[in-house]
Amino acid sequence: MDNEVLHPFIVNALKEDVGDGDHTSLATIEAGTQGKAHLLVKDTGILAGIELAREIFNEVDSNLNLTVFLNDGAAVKPGDIAFEVEGDAQSILKAERLVLNCMQRMSGIATKTREIVDLLQGTNTKVLDTRKTTPGMRYLEKWAVRIGSGVNHRFGLYDMILIKDNHVDYSGGIRNAIENTLKYLEETGKKLAVEIEVRNLEELEQVLQTGNVNRILLDNFNFDALRQAVAMIKGQYITEASGGITIDNIRDYADCGVDYISVGALTHSVKSLDLSLKAVKL
Repeated sequence: MDNEVLHPFIVNALKEDVGDGDHTSLATIEAGTQGKAHLLVKDTGILAGIELAREIFNEVDSNLNLTVFLNDGAAVKPGDIAFEVEGDAQSILKAERLVLNCMQRMSGIATKTREIVDLLQGTNTKVLDTRKTTPGMRYLEKWAVRIGSGVNHRFGLYDMILIKDNHVDYSGGIRNAIENTLKYLEETGKKLAVEIEVRNLEELEQVLQTGNVNRILLDNFNFDALRQAVAMIKGQYITEASGGITIDNIRDYADCGVDYISVGALTHSVKSLDLSLKAVKL
């Protein structure tokens, strides 16, 4: 958990939601009223965001007391209680929506990730996330992938070089793209892994002849071509498959022998887990 990332996110999200005050709570609840609430699970899946909820409650009111019953990564079902929070009722309600928004989305991502991880059991293939994330929530969404037992790809444009089709086309071909990259790394002194995307076996052959990469992304390959590509690479480079991969066919892709499969849908089109924060009588 990186508080240098989380704290500004929480502060900005609360500012967006609360503005100059939660006037409904201020109007209806007498100041100093003590309350208790629990997080009720209303869906089946993998829980994620408990530690984030702790930070949100603490930011809103450090006197709120959180009692956790289920940790991040726990399998949950309808009726489960994940935690109880107790303290100033106005503070609990101020934090409620941000806690739920984050935990519902994170839990949805963790659930989808775990579903795919389970499908890949018995293979050597791991599932990767992508940069197809919600602006401002990338850290949380990639955190949720890890909770679901998936693997994070690069976080952004700055921590890895990924030469994609547009880079290849703009630079005048695969060899130029790789050679330009090596020159850039030498000039800047940056120590970054290099991955390159290929669209067909001909491009793969060009990469193999040029070398000087760490990983090869095999994009939109059919099963026969993917198996052939893995055989051509012969374990010299880390392999990754992407494009056209769904829940229904991901096991077939894994059976082709790739090291990783990247799935943008982990973060860009998941169903949030149904969670609710309910008041409990003291």
